[in-house]
Amino acid sequence: MSETAQTTGAPAGKPAEKEADHHPYTKPRDAATLILIDRSGHAPKVLVGKRHDKVVFMPGKFVFPGGRVDKTDHRVPVAAPIPPELQANLFKGRPQTSASRAKSLAVAAIREACEETGLCLGRRIDGALPTLDGPWAPFAQAGLLPDPSSLFLIARAITPPGRIKRFDTRFFTADASAITHRVAGVVHPDAELVELVWVELGSKPLADLHPMTKNVLGELERRLATGPLRHDAPVPFFHFYSGKMHRDVLGA
Repeated sequence: MSETAQTTGAPAGKPAEKEADHHPYTKPRDAATLILIDRSGHAPKVLVGKRHDKVVFMPGKFVFPGGRVDKTDHRVPVAAPIPPELQANLFKGRPQTSASRAKSLAVAAIREACEETGLCLGRRIDGALPTLDGPWAPFAQAGLLPDPSSLFLIARAITPPGRIKRFDTRFFTADASAITHRVAGVVHPDAELVELVWVELGSKPLADLHPMTKNVLGELERRLATGPLRHDAPVPFFHFYSGKMHRDVLGA
């Protein structure tokens, strides 16, 4: 669910919104967001979904699919392990990230994208398919297991203190070529997302994104400008202290 877009209310280095006295501290919950890129044309495009006008949070706004990690995400069988370089990036920072937590974050990004957009990143495997149900049923029906091997970590961001909901969000990206299955009917006029649009980086729909999401998108655009995505690129970490949002680099 795209409520994770509220990770912060101000760009790095600028004053953030006043902390709410009646919510002095809420522990951030792990969350994941997936930015899908189509680089088949002359300019890269990213997939955004338009939220329903009647939802409470960010009505009518364009968002990237994402949401909270489920407690069972680390148990979901996958078609391929997380690449060691991606796992190493997820291990960076504090508190210490375990292997199961790293897997949960990557798997959650895939699950949320499929739930909200109907686009599934999976792969067929040889032999009998393990039991998949609930949000993973579309994968089972298509004979797929989720495949995190195509993911890259772009950024990490934590919601400032004082919010009633706080998230420790990892922003992933993957190429559109990793989409192997499409579930019909997920996006419709009465759904959470009423429309999906592939838009060029820098275009008008992206100007109205949440400030932190725009920060992350800027990081992605800079990385794309240097060539193919790489796991060894610096991963920024946006977090709040001393009254401001700061941008550090994970592992630096």
